[in-house]
Amino acid sequence: MIVYGKSVLDEIVRIRYPVKKIYLRESNNEKFQEIEEILKKNGYHYIKTSAKHLEKLCGEEKNQGIVIDLDFNYADETYLDGDFIVLLDHIVDPHNLGAIIRTCVGAGVSAIVITKDRSAKITPAVVKVSAGTVFRIPVVIVTNIVYTIEKLKNKGYWVYGADMNGKNLYEEGFISPVAIVFGNEGEGLSRLVKERCDQLISIPMRSKIDSLNVSVSAGIILFEISRKCFMKR
Repeated sequence: MIVYGKSVLDEIVRIRYPVKKIYLRESNNEKFQEIEEILKKNGYHYIKTSAKHLEKLCGEEKNQGIVIDLDFNYADETYLDGDFIVLLDHIVDPHNLGAIIRTCVGAGVSAIVITKDRSAKITPAVVKVSAGTVFRIPVVIVTNIVYTIEKLKNKGYWVYGADMNGKNLYEEGFISPVAIVFGNEGEGLSRLVKERCDQLISIPMRSKIDSLNVSVSAGIILFEISRKCFMKR
């Protein structure tokens, strides 16, 4: 996978994520000298090349002079053991997936579950929207999300589903370990997923609208759960 940009490189270096190659634009700019020093300090090798070559590598002129070649490694289900799990029921828009991933990292989510079929996967677009934070969190692919929900419930998780007809988010008392499912952009949660959830929750609206974008909803809900479960003083 070819990814690019300063924020993505910062995340890679932060967690010492393995890469195949790092390409930097040929430049005497002080900013690039600092990047080179950081890469050397952290044991990353790099190749200096032209701006034209970088654009050819990643297909994007606005790459900040940094292109990285790497493999993204999905996690297995053994990573589904933290106190805060997010499941995505067929999210198909890469921008929504990237935004949700970034929010999950900020809210302290332990792992993210996506489905094998009819779902966006980790692509350069997702990496870009997540600002590289996708490398900080386990992303697990499952064949059957309903079966995964059942396994989490058997392990003691209380599983919530985000749904417009659910209970007021702010009236719910969350206790970890907790899991929350967000549904498809157009159809929401599937019927079977709704039936398997322990509780459906919703965001109260002051004005009547059909729904919020799923990544916006995720931001509101995840930080409310995080506040109630993990930020108590």
